[in-house]
Amino acid sequence: MTALDWLIVLGLNGGVVLYGLFLARGTSTPGEWFLGNRSLVWWTIGLSMFATNIDNADIVSLTGTSFKEGFHIIAVHTLGALAGGIVAAFFLLPAMMRAGHFTNAEYLEARFGVTTRVLSALIQIQYRTSMLGLMIWSVFLLMTKFLGLTPAVAWVFIIALVALAALYTTWGGLKAVVFTDAFQAVIMFVGTGVIVYAVARAAGGLGNLHGALEKAGTQGGQTLSDLAHMGRYFGDRGDTLPIAVFIGWVIIGGGYWTVNHTQTMRLLGARSLWDMKMAALFGVTISMPIMIACSSIGIFGRALFPDFDPPDALYPYLADRYLGPGWKGLVVAGIVAAAVSTFDSMGSSLSAIFTRDIYARLLVKDRDDSHYLKVTRWATVAILAIGFAYLPFIMSKDTMLKAFLTLIPVFVTPLFTIYLFGVFTRAHFRAGLCGILFGGAYGLIALWDREVADIGWLAPWFTGRWVALSWSMGFTLLGGGLATLIWGRCPAEAMEGKRHLPHGGWLERSSEHLGPLPDHPFRDGVPVFLNPALVAAVLVVATSLVLLIWFW
Repeated sequence: MTALDWLIVLGLNGGVVLYGLFLARGTSTPGEWFLGNRSLVWWTIGLSMFATNIDNADIVSLTGTSFKEGFHIIAVHTLGALAGGIVAAFFLLPAMMRAGHFTNAEYLEARFGVTTRVLSALIQIQYRTSMLGLMIWSVFLLMTKFLGLTPAVAWVFIIALVALAALYTTWGGLKAVVFTDAFQAVIMFVGTGVIVYAVARAAGGLGNLHGALEKAGTQGGQTLSDLAHMGRYFGDRGDTLPIAVFIGWVIIGGGYWTVNHTQTMRLLGARSLWDMKMAALFGVTISMPIMIACSSIGIFGRALFPDFDPPDALYPYLADRYLGPGWKGLVVAGIVAAAVSTFDSMGSSLSAIFTRDIYARLLVKDRDDSHYLKVTRWATVAILAIGFAYLPFIMSKDTMLKAFLTLIPVFVTPLFTIYLFGVFTRAHFRAGLCGILFGGAYGLIALWDREVADIGWLAPWFTGRWVALSWSMGFTLLGGGLATLIWGRCPAEAMEGKRHLPHGGWLERSSEHLGPLPDHPFRDGVPVFLNPALVAAVLVVATSLVLLIWFW
C-alpha cells in the first residue's frame, strides 16, 4: 500500500463518516432514531440494504467458498434473496407497518404472544452478533494478508472502525445509517469491479471462466470445470443431491430477509408501502451481480492457483498480487466501506431489538423518550463489542462460511418458519412457541451430531449441514401444526398482527406518534411499469432462467 492508496481509503471512508456525524444532529425522538420518521425513499433504502447485505465477510467468504466448492453459493444471493425479499416486502412488512410496529419481533407478539417475541429478539441478537464476528475476522485477514499489517496494528485498526461506526450510529439512528450506507454502496461497487476485472484478466478474460478451469484439469479427483456449475456440487462428502443444497440456500436467503432486522428495519422506515416494496426489490437486484462477481473471483483463483491454502485468504492474496498503486486503495476502500456499513447496520438494528423487545417490554416499561434513547445508544456499543466474543469459534473452522452454516439451522430457520406460519396460515397463538421448541430441539441435536460427538444412529441424511435446513423447517411446522390441531385456529384478523398488545407504557406511546402510511407517493396512481408485483414477477423469471441456463 502506497501513500496514494491510504489517501484513497481514508479520504473516501472518512468523508462518509463525517457525513454520518452531520446527519446524526438533532435526532431526539423514537420515530427519528428507529424509523427515520418514515421518510425514506426507495432508492436510498435499496442502496443501504445492498451495503448491509454485502459485507466484508461475504466478500472474503464467497471467494474462499467458491474456490473450494464452486458456484453453488450464488443460490442464496439470487433466488434465495429474491424469495426472502418478496415474502418480507409483500406479505410480512405491510401488516407490520399498518399495525405501527417498530421491529419484526413486535409482530410475533401480536401473532403468537410475548414469549415468541422475546425468543425472536434473543435469536436475532445471537444470529447477527455471530455474523459480526465473521466480519471482524475477515477484516483482520485482509489487514494482515493484504496490507501486511502486524496483528496488533490490525486489531487497533478494526477497533477504530467499530468505534467510528458506533459514533454516528448511536446519535443518528436509522437516517444517518441509511444515507451513509448509500454512499458506501457506491464505493463498494467500484472496489469490487476493480478486483474482478484484474483477476479475470489474469486468468484470460471475463469470458474465459470455463476455459481456464478446463485448462487446469483435475485436482484430487475433482474436475475443476465442475466448479462453474451449481448442479455438480454434491456436498462435502459427495452424498448430497444438488437440489438439496439449492433448497438449503433458498431457505437461508429467505430467513435473512425476514428474520434479520438489519434489513427489515430499513424497510419499516419507508415513506410508503410502494417505496418499501421497490426498495426490497432494488436492494436484492443490485446485490446479485456483485455476489456473482465475488464468487467468480474464487473460481478464477482456483484456475490460477489450484493448490492455494487457506481458501479464506485468497481474496487478499489476489488483490495484493494483481492490483497496482491506487487500485489497491479503491479495493481496500470498498472493503472498509462494506465493514463500516454493516457495523452501523447491526448496531442500530440489534440495539432497537434489545430496547423495544426486551428492555422496554420486560424490564423498564414506562419512562420517557430520552431514557430509552440513552439505553439504545449504550446497547449499540455493547452489541458491537459482543461480536469479538465469537472469534475463537470462527477461527476453529476451515472457512468462515462453515462457521455461519453451523449456526443457522439451530434457531434461525425455525424462526423464519414461524414468520411464514404467521403470515400464511391461521395457526393458533401457541403455534409460535411450540414450533420454535420443536425446530430448535432438532437443530441442537443435529448440531451436536455434526460438531461435538457423532451420534451413531443418526444418519447424515438427517443431520447433514444442507439437509438440516429442510428438516429444521419440517420439525418447526410439525410443532406449530400440532399446536393448531390441539387448540384450534386463530381468528382471521389475527394474521394481520393487530391483536391488542396489553403492555401500554412507552412502547404504546411511541407507536402512536407514527404518522399516516400512504400506499404510494404518486399523485395519479402507480404507473403500470412501476407496479412492484410486475417487477417482482419479471425478476423471478429472469433470475430462474439465468440460474438454470448459465449456472446449473
